[in-house]
Parts: sequence; C-alpha cells; structure tokens
Amino acid sequence: MFSTLKHQDWLLNISVFFLTACGLVSLASKNTESFIQQSIWLLLGAILLLSFSLIDWRSLMNYRWLIVTIYLAAIGLLVLTYLVAPTIRSTRSWIVLGPVQLQTSELAKLALIIIFAFFFAHRHIGIARVGVLLKSFMYFAIPAALVLLQPDLGSTLILFFIWIGFLLVSGIHWRHLMIGFAIFSLLGLWGWNFFLKDYQKERVIAFTNPAYDPLGVNYSTIQAKIAIGSAGFFGKGFGQGTQVQLGFLPAAETDFIFAAFMEEWGLLGGTLVLAAFAFMLIRIIMIGVNCHNNFFKLICLGAVSMFLAQFALNIGSNLGLSPVIGVTFPFLSYGGSSLLTNFMIIGIIQSIVIRYTYFKDVGTKEYVG
Repeated sequence: MFSTLKHQDWLLNISVFFLTACGLVSLASKNTESFIQQSIWLLLGAILLLSFSLIDWRSLMNYRWLIVTIYLAAIGLLVLTYLVAPTIRSTRSWIVLGPVQLQTSELAKLALIIIFAFFFAHRHIGIARVGVLLKSFMYFAIPAALVLLQPDLGSTLILFFIWIGFLLVSGIHWRHLMIGFAIFSLLGLWGWNFFLKDYQKERVIAFTNPAYDPLGVNYSTIQAKIAIGSAGFFGKGFGQGTQVQLGFLPAAETDFIFAAFMEEWGLLGGTLVLAAFAFMLIRIIMIGVNCHNNFFKLICLGAVSMFLAQFALNIGSNLGLSPVIGVTFPFLSYGGSSLLTNFMIIGIIQSIVIRYTYFKDVGTKEYVG
C-alpha cells in the first residue's frame, strides 16, 4: 500500500484536495453542519481514492460482461430513483437511505465514462460508420432520458458532453458532428414545446435576457455577480461576506459556491481555485496522453470531458454566461454523491498512473502492462 501511495501522481492529488479544502473553508464560514457532513464525505472520498488506486482495472478491458454490468447497474439505480425517490427541490433525483441522500445520476456519469472508454477503444477505427454512432448514441440516450425525467437538465447536459467528448477524441468526421447537432437542435425545439417544465424555460429566458425578472428567476445570478464584483483583490475575509452571511446569495453551498468563496477570499482566492482546477485537468490530460493503453487513455479523457463540462456550466451560471441548471463545481461544491463519484474517478486515474504511464516526476519506475 505504501508503494501505491508513493507512486501516485501527488501533484494531481494536491490540486484535488486543495479544491476540496477551499470548499470546506467556504462551508465553514456559513454552515457548520454542512462543513461537518462534507468533511465526512471527504474522508470517505479519500478512502475510495486509495482503494480504487489499489485495483488493477485491466480486468475491465478483458470482460465485456463486467462493463455491461456496471452500466446496467447504473441504469437500474436510475429506474429505481424514478420509482421511489421523494421530491426534493422540485426534482426526484435522490434515493433517501436514512440520513443519506444518494444522487444516482452521479454514478451514471462514471458508468457512462467506463462503457464509452471500452466501446471507443474497440471501435475507434470504425467511428465514421453510422451503426457505431447510433450505438454510442443509445448508450448515452438511455441514462439521459431517465435523468431528464427526474427532471435534472443539468446532469443530462453533463452526460451529453461526455458523449460529445468521446466522439471528438475518437476522430469523428465534422460532417457527422454537424448532422448530429442539427438533429439535437430539432430535438431541443421539440423538448422546449412539449417536455421542459415552466421553471426550466424561465431559466433559459433569464439567461438570454439578464434584465428579466430580477427579483425572481434572475435573482441568483445577480446576487452572484454582486458577490464576485464586491470582493476586491483579497476579499472581505472569512465569515464576512455580506451576500453569503445575510442570505442574499441562494445555493451558496452548491451552485454558487464559487461566488461565495470569491466574496470572502477575493480575486486572489478565486484565481487560486481556477488555477488548481486547470492544473488538475492538465495532469489528467498528461496521464491520458502518456498512457500506453487506449481504454485507460479514454478513461482519462472522459473524466476531463465531465469535469470541464461541470466547471463551464457552474462558472457560467455564476457569471451569467449560461442558464442556472443546478450543476456543481467539481470538488468545490457541497454534495456527497458528487464528491464520492469524483474521488472514485481520481482513484481509477491514479491506478492508471501507477501501472500504465511513465512520469519521472511521479516516480514510476517502469511501464507495466
């Protein structure tokens, strides 16, 4: 176990734990109970990271049934969520187990990355074939439809961007990509007229018109901008953020935690968070590029697609550059399901570092596998 710890990419771990620590600091300034709960999730996440790094995931490549089982288990949890989940914050996204709430769409993201990595590692040469594209679309569409029924538009978009990310790195022709976007545009128009809830339409309208309903649907984004704009270079200090402490900024622990953190720690703190996140993505990309196995290479690139999509939608909602659709900032935002899933992904990537890559600064002696 000590050898495993030694040969992990500790620069990646440091960036991940720095982001999580910043989230904990923001929670501690506002809500002690959330801080304690997130600290427990962090401890469990660290255990999962270590546990997953100890596993040689090569068996996933060799047994298609195991990949399919993971995928079907995630689908089963989504179906169970649709059947038994209570309504929490206007959605039925969480299975409640006593004091614990499990957001099953988070596990679906991990399952989708794994099955896509397996699928495209074996089919990347024939990616231009219509049958291959349609099959990959079905892998995406089944969990996406179940998540959309909750309704959780934010997680559905993350699943979509994971799929698009795999298509791009697998060498899809731009002509096919443009045809796909045209089809999804038509589906978007259909969804707008027949599927989206009124409050979801309101959020899209608010995004296109920042002056629309400033005390209603646009209130959160306006308050986030005030929190960021009033922070200055060093911020207002721990526990001194007026938008956060006086309750003007909604969802300051989840959707708008970046604005909450910046208000108290300023441009300096916000820049450090962004730098740590960018560094984390760069390390994962480097691991993927230097990996000697297509399956594990695609696992890394799938993780980057997921983290980058979550980051873009979360920061976009804080700055008014995208609709507010309830997407968390990876590792920074409060949420046990999201945090544990993210740590599982990092654990798999660390297993790849130990066994399938060569980094002089990490200390891996030789390529194995």
